[in-house]
Amino acid sequence: MTRPTAIQLDRARGVLIIPWDDGHISEYPLAGLREACPCVECRGGHENMGAPPDPDIFLSIPLQPAKSYEIVRIAPVGNYAVQPEWKDGHHTGLYTWPYLRGLCPCEECRAKAKAGAAGAAQK
Repeated sequence: MTRPTAIQLDRARGVLIIPWDDGHISEYPLAGLREACPCVECRGGHENMGAPPDPDIFLSIPLQPAKSYEIVRIAPVGNYAVQPEWKDGHHTGLYTWPYLRGLCPCEECRAKAKAGAAGAAQK
């Protein structure tokens, strides 16, 4: 499992930057990160938990957001996740390292995610 070597919140650009121990650098737009919140409330119930990360979430952000896309603080959770607190008070999403890496919106990672999903669908 790859792990972050640092976590940087760039408020001016509205991105969370994570360099990984394999040399890859992920930049997550905060709006997409909030839309991809893995908590039970945002997923719509326990039956929707555990779905694989979908990096395409960064391609479709609502025109009139009902949620805050500004992070107030971000805290580590053990050695396996981070927990952002959003300006509207939402703070229950735990973004694990595998979830964040699978969510990476760069072209290379999106292509890998689509290839993996296509391979899984053929089985």
